[in-house]
Amino acid sequence: MGEESAIVNLPVIDLAAPDRLVTAATLRQACIEVGFFYIVNHGVDKDLLNRVFEESNKFFSVPLEEKTRLNLKEFRGYTALYSENVDPSSTKGDSKESFYIGPLHDKVCNLNQWPSEELLPSWRPTIEAYHRQILSAGKNLLSLLALALNLDENFFDKVGAVDPLMPFLRLIHYPGDLRCDNEEVLGAGAHSDYGMITLLATDGIPGLQVCREKDRQPRIWEDVPHIEGAIIVNIGDMTERWTNRLFRSTLHRVVPTGQERFSVACFLDPPHNFSVECLDTCCSESNPPRFPGIRYIDYIQESYRNIFEAK
Repeated sequence: MGEESAIVNLPVIDLAAPDRLVTAATLRQACIEVGFFYIVNHGVDKDLLNRVFEESNKFFSVPLEEKTRLNLKEFRGYTALYSENVDPSSTKGDSKESFYIGPLHDKVCNLNQWPSEELLPSWRPTIEAYHRQILSAGKNLLSLLALALNLDENFFDKVGAVDPLMPFLRLIHYPGDLRCDNEEVLGAGAHSDYGMITLLATDGIPGLQVCREKDRQPRIWEDVPHIEGAIIVNIGDMTERWTNRLFRSTLHRVVPTGQERFSVACFLDPPHNFSVECLDTCCSESNPPRFPGIRYIDYIQESYRNIFEAK
């Protein structure tokens, strides 16, 4: 890649640890220092996750004509190779294909698109089961995140930030045999995620890298190793904004390794009409709010449009 990369040592957060205050203190340090960490004892069934990757493989293996029948509409459905561009400095786009599933409980959940039951009979029930389990893990994590911010652990519930949560699942496939002449093409270009938090499960194939210092040049990239049974979590731009930049959203990317790679990301967002304003524990007279309040849906829709219009 033309840049040396080391291996990053990320904290492991045990969601089942008995002393939640100690765990929250570790989480706080992770969010301040790097914005990435692992969670274990998260409640996502290992066999179910394996089935998710199997079903993902089945879908991305069908002919392109079948996949494009489900082309992205209302941020739900299929996106082909190079159709997304998370890094504006890239001219070709990301060498990945994806499938987006919106909130299952949303009033507009009928906007979700699903592969044919005849073609993939187990696909929808498998993805829906994973959706439920990863959402439960995310809610547990958010209560710890509240404690890490010196708030009541039910804070996000009380202010309506999770009533209900608006999760988006994204199944991602990185082909391993792409060849590009005279241009370096990343699986996913350098970017930070837009929402609250992202929970990422991978199939163990390497490629994910983080850059702790956004503004440093040249950028220093570190490999994120796979830990069996752990889910990778990162802080999004909205939480960085919400916490007055106390918690960090961190640049990351996926580099090609010559191996086919699958991952599934869950982006957790608050309700569309929720107003995000600086948390009281993250500002003071000497550290006033850096950002005005904003309605979540206005922020996130503009952010997603930028991905697809960058080209």
